[in-house]
Amino acid sequence: MISLSLAEARRMALVAQGFAEPRPAQVGKRELRALVDRLGVVQIDSVNVLVRSHYLPAFSRLGTYALADLDALAHEPPRALFEYWGHEASLLPIELFPAMRWRMELAHQGAWKFMRKIARRKQLIADVLDAVRDRGPIAAGDLELGGKRKRGRGGWWGWSDSKTALEWLFWSGEITSARRRNFERLYDLPARVIPEAIFARPTLTADAAHELLVDRAARALGVATEADLRDYYRLGPPGTRAAIAVLVERGVLVDARVEGWTKPAFVHRDAPPPPNRVDAIALLSPFDSLIWMRDRTERLFGMRVRLEIYTPAHKRVHGYYVLPLLADETLVARVDLKSDRAEGVLRAHAAHAESRAKTKTASAMAGELTRMATWLALSRVEAVKSGDLGPVLARELRGAVPPGATK
Repeated sequence: MISLSLAEARRMALVAQGFAEPRPAQVGKRELRALVDRLGVVQIDSVNVLVRSHYLPAFSRLGTYALADLDALAHEPPRALFEYWGHEASLLPIELFPAMRWRMELAHQGAWKFMRKIARRKQLIADVLDAVRDRGPIAAGDLELGGKRKRGRGGWWGWSDSKTALEWLFWSGEITSARRRNFERLYDLPARVIPEAIFARPTLTADAAHELLVDRAARALGVATEADLRDYYRLGPPGTRAAIAVLVERGVLVDARVEGWTKPAFVHRDAPPPPNRVDAIALLSPFDSLIWMRDRTERLFGMRVRLEIYTPAHKRVHGYYVLPLLADETLVARVDLKSDRAEGVLRAHAAHAESRAKTKTASAMAGELTRMATWLALSRVEAVKSGDLGPVLARELRGAVPPGATK
C-alpha cells in the first residue's frame, strides 16, 4: 500500500499528464505524437468559440505549434492517430485501433438508444455503406440516396436518417473518419484509412482490451480510483473491476491511499515517485483530460468545474467557454474566452480567482493569454472588468502586445 498526501497525488497527476517537463523550444509532429501517446486519448468537441478543443491540450503542455501538424497526424499517411469514441469523440493513438474493436462490436448489440431504429433498417445501412465504399471519402452532407437528400430537423441531434446511419456505421467500425473538411467528417472504409500493419492486427478480446485500456488510463492519470480509471475511456463497471483485479494480481497496479479520498486508489508500477514540486502554468480546455472528470478535479484541486455552454446566459456563473488556470500546482483561477477572428482580438469576457493572491494570479493569466493570442495569430488581448479577477487582469493586460505583433 502506497500512502500519498494530497499534494503528492496532485504532483503525480501533473507529471503523468505531461505538465512537469519544460516546454520544448520547437514543437513538431514528433512532439505532438509523443504527447498524444502519453495521454492515450484527446477529446474532440465541436465548439469553436476559442479554438477547437482538441488543439488546446498540446498548447497547454508544449506551447506554440502549428495546428496543421496535429491535423496531419490524424488525417495524412503515415497516420499516427485515428478518430473514435474513446472518451466521447476522440483522437486516439493508432495502435489502439485493435483494442477498440470490442466497442465497435457493441454497436451490433444495440449501440445508442436513438440509433437502434436506424440499425434495424438493414437496407438503409447497406445503401449508406455502399455509398461510402463507392464514393468515399464522403461527408454526410454529400450523401444522397435515391436521388434525394433528406435533412434532419437541425440542432445537436437533428440528424437525417442517412447521417444517423453513418454514425451507426462509424460506431460499429464499418467506416471511419478519413479526414475533416471544415470540421465535418469525411467517411471512408477502415481498410483504406487505417495503416495496413495496424488494421491486420488481431482483434483483442473484451477482457484483454479492458486490461490494456485500464493500464493506459493508469499511466496517464498518475494516481486514480476505480471510477477515475473507468471514466478515462468510458468503460463499464464490470469490465473495469475485472481488469483492475487482473492488473493488481500481476503487480501492474499497486494499491494506494490518498489523503482526503474516501475511495481506494491505484498507482501504476512504472509511475515515478512524486517530485518535490511541479512548476507549470497553463490554461486548460474544459475538455482537457486533467480535469474532464469533475469529481476527480474537485478531489485533486478543490475547484468545482462545470460546463456552462448549455446553461442560459443569465444563469451562468463563470461564462460560456471557461478555461481554468493551472499555476502553483493547482487551479487558481478561470477565464471566459472568445477568439474574435474578424477583429484579431482574444477577448477575456470574465475572470474569477480561486486564491487571494489576485495580482500574482492575474499576472500569470495575462502571460498565458498573451502567449495564446500569439499562437492563434491574434494581435492583442482585451479583458473586460467582469468577475473578481477582471479589474486586476485588465490592468495587467493594458498595453500588452503578443510577441511578434505590432501595436
